[in-house]
Amino acid sequence: MSQPDETRARSIGRVLLIAFYALAGVAHLVVTDAMVRIVPAWVQMPHAVVIATGLCELAGAAALVTHRWRRAAGWALAAYALCVWPANAHHAIIDLSGGTGLPIWYHAPRLALQPAIIWWALWASGAVRVSRRAPR
Repeated sequence: MSQPDETRARSIGRVLLIAFYALAGVAHLVVTDAMVRIVPAWVQMPHAVVIATGLCELAGAAALVTHRWRRAAGWALAAYALCVWPANAHHAIIDLSGGTGLPIWYHAPRLALQPAIIWWALWASGAVRVSRRAPR
């Protein structure tokens, strides 16, 4: 059921965000070993962390579906995206020295778009609202 502040754009944004995090969560569980290779050395128990982060992504995607948990999921997924930003930067650094073979054109947009992903989680979940009223 749509809420009073719900727009078609926000609904579509949320569905896309659910798909984004569901796919990412499944990837963490399916290609775990590949993801473990890009975890920074300072992270303890990297295999368990990759599994746990995949489960967090799946839980966040599932919570976005329900109105009751939607805003909390938005805040959690925004915090999650912020927390994994260093791992994404580490992955880019690895690849700059030949690592996994992904080029800079993959990493540069990924790193640059991280703030947009954070905003997307907050906006699509309704955790933040954007006023359409002009300032007085």
